[in-house]
Amino acid sequence: MIRLDPERIAAAAGAEVVSEGKGDHPARAIADSRELERGDLFFGLRGERSDGGEFALSALRRGAWGVVVTPERARALADGDGRGWVLAAADPLAALQDVATAWRREIGCPVVGITGSTGKTSVKDICRAMLPFRVHASPENYNTEIGLPLAILSAPESPETEVIVLEMAMRGMGQIAELCEIAEPDVGVITNVGPVHLELLGTLDAIIEAKAEILKGLRERGTAVIPADAEALEPHLHDRLITITFGPGGDVFALRSRPDGDATVAVVGTPDGEQEFRFPFTEAHNLTNALAAIAVGAALDAPLAEMSRRAPEIVFSRLRGEILELRDDVVIVNDCYNANPISMRAALDHLASLEVGGRRLAVLGEMAELGLEGPQYHREVGSHARELGISRILGVGELARHYAPDEWAPDARAAVPAAHAMIAAGDAVLIKGSRSVGLELVTDELAAMRAPRPPGRG
Repeated sequence: MIRLDPERIAAAAGAEVVSEGKGDHPARAIADSRELERGDLFFGLRGERSDGGEFALSALRRGAWGVVVTPERARALADGDGRGWVLAAADPLAALQDVATAWRREIGCPVVGITGSTGKTSVKDICRAMLPFRVHASPENYNTEIGLPLAILSAPESPETEVIVLEMAMRGMGQIAELCEIAEPDVGVITNVGPVHLELLGTLDAIIEAKAEILKGLRERGTAVIPADAEALEPHLHDRLITITFGPGGDVFALRSRPDGDATVAVVGTPDGEQEFRFPFTEAHNLTNALAAIAVGAALDAPLAEMSRRAPEIVFSRLRGEILELRDDVVIVNDCYNANPISMRAALDHLASLEVGGRRLAVLGEMAELGLEGPQYHREVGSHARELGISRILGVGELARHYAPDEWAPDARAAVPAAHAMIAAGDAVLIKGSRSVGLELVTDELAAMRAPRPPGRG
């Protein structure tokens, strides 16, 4: 429930009430009429190919609490039949963002914003599990100028929400700054900075500049959580920020760690002392992500012992390092949500660390948005895989030819039979590529072909 009355919503949105409806508060905010439930507030956003305002009348007829649309569409809806509130805003997207800011202020709890070249979702997932508060975290990939305000507006009112944790995606200069204007974060996390979106921004310096917008966007006496080895961010730090670093040489670091079955046991040093944690993963990069989340906890004065107690409950979002155990002791590492040179190398390192009875194989989709240097980055990843002893590589997509793969497929559909033929009993297979390649199809098909047999059947 968004406990803002119609007048406050209209004032926040800079909108005119064209037609009054019933009900004091909307249940949710949505921007896709297909998701509508009774009592929702529908924002009719204009897209490249269509105008969501076209569906406003249908939304009202299906029980929407109200709609926010452009003035011309609002006038067409103002027939006074009491279907719902009709608000006219010159820019419905700006209205959505401004209402989200109003709700963020109404809740009044700390907000954590997370950006970085890799690890945003994993750090968010770890924060959601470990922080000893009532945490509202952005769902799925609600990390854009549309998704982020919807994530804020889906947060329950205080005291049901004590901390809001939000991912912030960066696809161009100024986008993180825009997201910070909406969310007004108290804690800003930069997980790392690497060659992602080079096609859009051109240089690594430009990427650093874009990521650092989160530091400028923090509220007064905000806290920056940054990698200890990110010297390139130092020019963007300033006196009004509190800074907590994580990783080797940082304020939050792993004194020692060891694998323990499917878990990692680590003693973590922090400004508040040392604490042992048991994490339900073995990947080295996720230990780094956990250190970032512990640094967020330090920024929020969370007790170390409480975070440690909650650490075994960490669950990652689907498609991100998901382990699938299939028939004939075949293991799939399903990490096909996205890929870039940093995350690809980390995933290959994890594959190489697995204890397997057979071989280690990789189905590697191309990495998108790397600009003119894309072929070179693919060659480097392919070389890294060979150095780690990965037995066979199946490349998927045109740029994946530069991995120097043993086999190649033009797309995910064509990769399915090739991957199936490549796998033998006891093998471990990493499946990873940029989201645009759609390698989850390969994962799903292989899982169906090699699903574990029910007990008692041969």
